[in-house]
Amino acid sequence: MRDCRALPAEEVGRALARSSPSSAPGPDQTRNSVWKRIHRVGSHLIHDLLAPLVAHGFHPPALKMANGIVLDKPGKPSYDSPSSFRALVLLQTFSKILERIMNSRLSGVARLAGLLNPHHCRSLAGLSASDATTTLTHVVRTIQMAGRKVATLFLDIKAGFDNVNPSTLCNMLKAKGVNPYLVSWTRSFLTGRLCRLLCQGSPKIFAPVSVGTPQGSPVSPLLFVI
Repeated sequence: MRDCRALPAEEVGRALARSSPSSAPGPDQTRNSVWKRIHRVGSHLIHDLLAPLVAHGFHPPALKMANGIVLDKPGKPSYDSPSSFRALVLLQTFSKILERIMNSRLSGVARLAGLLNPHHCRSLAGLSASDATTTLTHVVRTIQMAGRKVATLFLDIKAGFDNVNPSTLCNMLKAKGVNPYLVSWTRSFLTGRLCRLLCQGSPKIFAPVSVGTPQGSPVSPLLFVI
C-alpha cells in the first residue's frame, strides 16, 4: 500500500498546472512562470524540495511571509480610519504550490470525515457556485409548482478568514481522525506567519499574524469552511 504521505511527481505537475503565470508574487518576487519553467527543465527539483515537507507535515518559516498592499476603499468620506482601507495580500508563489497539493488532499479527507456539509458548494473540486445556483433554482421551482410560497435567506459572513483559530481547527481535524501529517501541516501553515504592509510611509517591517488564514491562499477557503 502506498504511503499516504508520499508525494507522486504527477501531483506536483497538477499543482503547477493550476498556477496562473500572471499572479502577482509576494516577498520572493518570483512569478509562477519561473517555477513552471524550472519544472519543465528538471521535474525532480521542485518535487525533491516539497516531498519532505509533505511527509513531515511542515510548512517552513521562509514560506510564511507575505506582502500586504494597502489600497484605498473608493467613495469613503474620510481616510482617517483604518476601515477606509483594505489590504491585498501577496503570498510566496512557491508556497502556493505546496498549498494546492495539501488543499487537494485535505479536501478529499474532509469529505470522508464529515467535516463538510454535503450540500456545500464552492472551494471544493467538482462543485462550484453554479451548482449551488442550479440546486437553489430547482428547489424553488419544485416548491412553487406545489402552489407554495418560497423565501430564501442569504448571509454574508464578514471577516471569516480573519477569525479562523488554528488550535480550534486542528482539534476538529484531530477529533475526526484526520491523518496526523495533515493536522501537523495545517497547524504549521497557520502559525508563525508574518506580513508587512506596503504603503506610503510604512516601515516595511514584517509583523507577526497570530490569527486567521491568509487571503489568497489556495487552501484558505477550505480551512475556513471546515
